[in-house]
Amino acid sequence: MYQLILASNSPRRRELLAGLDVPFEVKVLQGIDESYPADTPVGEVPVYIAKAKAEAYRGRINDDQLVITADTVVVLDNLVLGKPASHDDACEMLRALSGKTHQVITGVCLTTTTMQRSLSVVSDVTFKAFTDDEIEYYVSHYKPYDKAGAYGIQEWIGYVGVTALKGSYFNVMGLPVQRIYQELVDMCGPELFIRDGKAHP
Repeated sequence: MYQLILASNSPRRRELLAGLDVPFEVKVLQGIDESYPADTPVGEVPVYIAKAKAEAYRGRINDDQLVITADTVVVLDNLVLGKPASHDDACEMLRALSGKTHQVITGVCLTTTTMQRSLSVVSDVTFKAFTDDEIEYYVSHYKPYDKAGAYGIQEWIGYVGVTALKGSYFNVMGLPVQRIYQELVDMCGPELFIRDGKAHP
């Protein structure tokens, strides 16, 4: 049995992983380089960063521990939209996303001392055309500076703006928990989760 470690400060990822009913703890290392080579294909960026995060933990985990690292990017017209640097930057990103379909890609890496698996999940999100007042309201009230693409689908902007979604909603929030569950079962066996009618670590 493995002790699960979530290597993320994101409250959304903590909430989503908790939904699997499996105990885990959060451990976050500071100062991990999240840059990537400029020639990296956009679809591979989140897995590249998730693997880089995992490498920082490799020498710090025990044989009975499994660390989950992840990174989420928003892609519009083959361009990666990261986290906005300012109010104006956030508004500019949302104006770019307005009335269009974009991709949300989350890369995940599952790492133990002896094995590693990585995966990537893509969801297509379509927004209605936003007014400037709607964009200003959302950015001013929700301050989405810690979110790729300057929005959280679970917030006001998602309620009023998403007209279509293809793929995993939870992936757009930041963690494709269905795929993670399946990968963990494949790696560790179903007894990792369900034993004697109860969830176990």
